[in-house]
Amino acid sequence: MTRAGCLMLLVLALTGCSTLAFDEAPETAELPAGLMNEPERYVLVTLRNEPGPVPARAGSSWRGYHGSAAYTVSAKARSRARALARTHGLQEVAAWPIPSLRVHCVVFELPRDAAREDVLANLAREPGVQLAQPLQTFASAGSTRAYNDPYVDLQRGLHQMAIPAAHRWSRGRGVRIAVIDTGVDVRHPDLAGRVRATRNFIDRDAARFESDRHGTEVAGVIAALADNSLGIVGVAPEVEILALKACWQLDPAADAAVCNSLTLAQGLQAAITGRAQVINLSVVGPLDPLLAQLIAEASRRGVIVVGAASAGSDARSGFPSHAAGVIAVDVARPHARAPHYLYAPGDDVFTLTPAGGYGFASGSSLATAHVSGVVALLLSRHPGLDGTRMRELLALATQQFPTPRGEVASINACAALAAMLQERSCPQAVVGATR
Repeated sequence: MTRAGCLMLLVLALTGCSTLAFDEAPETAELPAGLMNEPERYVLVTLRNEPGPVPARAGSSWRGYHGSAAYTVSAKARSRARALARTHGLQEVAAWPIPSLRVHCVVFELPRDAAREDVLANLAREPGVQLAQPLQTFASAGSTRAYNDPYVDLQRGLHQMAIPAAHRWSRGRGVRIAVIDTGVDVRHPDLAGRVRATRNFIDRDAARFESDRHGTEVAGVIAALADNSLGIVGVAPEVEILALKACWQLDPAADAAVCNSLTLAQGLQAAITGRAQVINLSVVGPLDPLLAQLIAEASRRGVIVVGAASAGSDARSGFPSHAAGVIAVDVARPHARAPHYLYAPGDDVFTLTPAGGYGFASGSSLATAHVSGVVALLLSRHPGLDGTRMRELLALATQQFPTPRGEVASINACAALAAMLQERSCPQAVVGATR
């Protein structure tokens, strides 16, 4: 795998953030422009990769496979990649070993006159190929809009979900949430000390990372500081955030953002390596075999994955909501009753914006962030909960709440904690409060 041809992992050295033991790797290259602008010209292939043992340095100890920087690309996998390129007229543009799946992942550019589906069918029949799929694209699952009277419904979602009452028992301490999204304003005063580490799989632009809107909004819903006489309160204000930039914004002044199979896979691997207990995926797109494999591996390791509901034509087959093991979340609205989904506030959510600001945002991205925060509240008190039991608790704690638009079904965080802790009830005055 050539230095210029691979996308590796980079830790951004940002003030106030410390690093974790992610996979050690050379400095990352910027994501090639073609992968952003013409994704239909690329395919993603994974190859079996069984590297031999790496000699230990004097005084070092073998840390094993999981999360180890010793996992490398075998000569056989490199040779297979070169052979595939020659045989099918492809050009390798990015490559990356995925330790969790024990594969070497390669992105190939197709010839201009090639039919992608034919190439994929031919690649799938090649020896050593485990997976051949399109390089798919994904979008952020929400949009920001102005609110004429911003204080009327200020943080009403926290009251609908009974978060103030839930904070009697838990604020998420000791739980690490990976936000796989755009960048995050790690210097925002309402996130001081909450962002434990950052990674950027798109470019080397630290200033752009901190000015991204969508990831900042999501992180704010989850982890904004409480009792600091400033701004808002996050659902889980004592969690640690891993800010993993796998999406790029189309317009610096708007929420809309795009990701692809490669960048999201890198984010998922980094979340696993970084020992996240919760992964927040506020994105939507088509089902993706590689991403499904990584989510299955994360779930096997006890990580709880929370993902945004797909809409429209993708509603029954979209990612991440219909990937096995994902807790799927949609916006709590009147008459919303899909049995596969859980519901949380997602309309006109008051949250953080870049440059230390605040504003309103809407969409299933924000609903997903609310649920990731509630998951952290429960995990902080019961770290052994698995995804199945977690979803059961949240589903059983779903209640009807009055809103100006009618009654909606939404998770009650205090009721979920009370059930888990075998407490009798939450204070009725807090549970029923709305604004």
